[in-house]
Parts: sequence; C-alpha cells; structure tokens
Amino acid sequence: MHKFKKVKKWIGLLAILVSTQSILSQQHSIPLYDGPIPNSKKAPAGYAEITDSFNQVRMVTQPSLLPFFPAPGKSKGTAVIIFPGGGYFLLSLDACIEIAKGLSNEGITAFIAKYRLPHDSIMQQKSIGPLQDAQAAIRLVRKNAQAWHINPQKVGMMGLSAGGHLVSTAATQLGKIVIDNPDNTDLRPNFIALLYPVIIYDPAIPRTRENLIGKSPDSTTLRLYSTNDQVTPQTPPSFLVHAIDDDVIPVRNSIAFFNALLSKNVKTEIHLLQSGGHGFALTDLPSQQQWFCFFLSWLKENGFR
Repeated sequence: MHKFKKVKKWIGLLAILVSTQSILSQQHSIPLYDGPIPNSKKAPAGYAEITDSFNQVRMVTQPSLLPFFPAPGKSKGTAVIIFPGGGYFLLSLDACIEIAKGLSNEGITAFIAKYRLPHDSIMQQKSIGPLQDAQAAIRLVRKNAQAWHINPQKVGMMGLSAGGHLVSTAATQLGKIVIDNPDNTDLRPNFIALLYPVIIYDPAIPRTRENLIGKSPDSTTLRLYSTNDQVTPQTPPSFLVHAIDDDVIPVRNSIAFFNALLSKNVKTEIHLLQSGGHGFALTDLPSQQQWFCFFLSWLKENGFR
C-alpha cells in the first residue's frame, strides 16, 4: 500500500508538470496595454524575453495576463491576479500556475501577471515600472469584468515573494497613480493575499531592494518601499502565509505587515507554518496545502466568494 501511494503521488506530480508545459505552450496571454507601454525605452539589442526550462521568465518587455477561467457556468464572480516572485530579476511561474489552476477549479477566475522587471535599459524610471503593470492589470480586469463573468467588487491580488512586495505596494500606495486612467477605474484591489512576501527593505534582502530602487536609496525611498510603513486604514483586507523556516525571506516580513494591519484596524488573517521553506504552492507538502483551504474560507468569510 505504501508503494502504491508513492506511485500515485509521482503520477500526480508528473501530471502537473505536463499540464504546466501544456498551459504555457497553448494558452494565449492578454496584453496589459492596447497602446504604447508607459515609462518604456526601446529595448537594446539582446534584451529579449526568454523562458528557461524551469518556467522562469526574464527580460519582459510586453507585459500581459495569462488567464485561467473556470469551466463555463462555474464562475463565482471572484478574480485573483497573481504576481510571481523572482527578486525583481525574473518571474518564477510554476507555483503561480499551480495556484491559478487550484483557484480556477474552485470557480475563481485567476490571472498570472507577467509584469516588467525593473531595469534602466528599458525604463525611464525603473522603480515605478512594476507598479504601473500592477495597476494596469487590475484596470484591465475591471474593464472586462462583464465579459469575463467577474464581479468588479471581488477583484483581488496575490503576490509570491517579490511579487508580494509588488502587491503590498499596490495595496498601500493607493494615492500614487502611475498609469493613464482616463475613466477613473478603481485601482484598489478588494483584497490581497501575500505568500512569503518581501515587505521590509533592509540589508537582509539586498537583491530585491537593489533591483527596484538601486544600491544607495535615501531613507525616504527606503521607507516608501518598506510597505509595512505604508499601511493605512484604506489598505485592503489581507491574507498572509509564511513558513517560519524560510531561509530566503525571513518570516518577520509577514509579521511586520500583519502587525501594521492590526494597528490600522484592517481585516487580516495570518498563517505561519512550522516548516515549508520558500516558494511552496499546492503540491509540496500536505501541511502547505492547508493554507489554500484557509484562503478559500477567508474569502467566503469576507464576502469575496
């Protein structure tokens, strides 16, 4: 029986890997912009998007959404835009695809945001490039809400690792509009979910910080991009998950954001896993699968599902 269970597990994992490759090769992405891409420069020779054998994307110049729609007639009206991690120098897609498929199976429309990575060679101001794409993503989803069977008041964002930093930035810098928005579409997510996010911009996590705001930012810029310092009562309800043994992004990042939410009376829930490391999704360990069930329950409790 034990061997049979192991075989079943490996068959399941193989099916996920094959399905992931199929999704990437067959599914059409939706461009974030229907005109010129804001804050952009002409990409230099050799700067062209590539996806490696681990489904990690680099050098994005054409930001887009990869949709995962529920089966016809199964949509619950909720949408989640997922922002991959990768330290602001690549986008790691595998965990996002697992989560997007899980959401879609629950009747929740999911989108993976393939956002531009900050780089002086393709951006006039690299520190706002990812935020522009995050705002454009939620604007695009809300503008197409009726066609995509989405309730525009049930549109949330989920961020993994550095993607969590981007989502928490979008959720706390609500007054900083960095895209054209002539019809005043609401750019505030109705809720956010942060998985092992970067929150605090300090020397402990140099790569993510340096890629976005440079090696020697002043104290004002550091505080602006330490998103726990930017929480207000208007910050959306927030769900957080982090493993205590994460040796890439210390768990104190999630704890700092959670405490900031509490101080501003923002609805929030946090789950700290005893183990799990960094980068988990739905199929890594049974204990890690539970966060997804808790997230679905949290959405329902708060009227988003």
